[in-house]
Amino acid sequence: MRSFLRTACLTLAVLTLFLGFSKAAQAQSTSSQFRIAFVNTATLLDNAPGRSQAESAYARETRGYTDQLKRMNDSLNTLFTAYQKAEPTLTAAQKEARQKSMRDLQSSLQEKQQQLSQQAQQRQNELMAPIMEQVKKVLDDIRTEDGYSMIITGDPNLILSYDKNLDITDRVVARLRTVASSPTPKAGAPVSAPAGVTRKPR
Repeated sequence: MRSFLRTACLTLAVLTLFLGFSKAAQAQSTSSQFRIAFVNTATLLDNAPGRSQAESAYARETRGYTDQLKRMNDSLNTLFTAYQKAEPTLTAAQKEARQKSMRDLQSSLQEKQQQLSQQAQQRQNELMAPIMEQVKKVLDDIRTEDGYSMIITGDPNLILSYDKNLDITDRVVARLRTVASSPTPKAGAPVSAPAGVTRKPR
């Protein structure tokens, strides 16, 4: 779950920086005053409407992926344990056959892990897309209302020092909470489950 939110925070941080810089040139050309504001993207996402539902959906839908990988890994461990016990009594041909079976299963496991990882990432992006769009809209609305040239991330790992009075995170959070009383944006439609994975009834 932490990785889900960490990835979303990083994405929003990049988008926030892009939002600020893309508007900066236009603002400078129409006004001599250059105003900057900061936000903490982790705090914004933590308070974004639909975020907890997206995390729950992600955990529920990817549980089948995790279970499938665990079964394959358990099968590989079982083969390896059985091979170790029987090895002293096996012929060279039998050893080679069993070793090949383990190599093949390990290769399949790695391929499946990569496939499921890509599908999980795609699903995370689909679930977070409407939430990120809503946060970006609130940021853009406040930037326009208050005449900011830029709103950039004030996350500690990206900004070393700044005037805390320029931090408008609380205001954005308050605006997001008003949005939360409106209908929650629909997350992306579920993707098809990979072969061998059956979604549990909701």
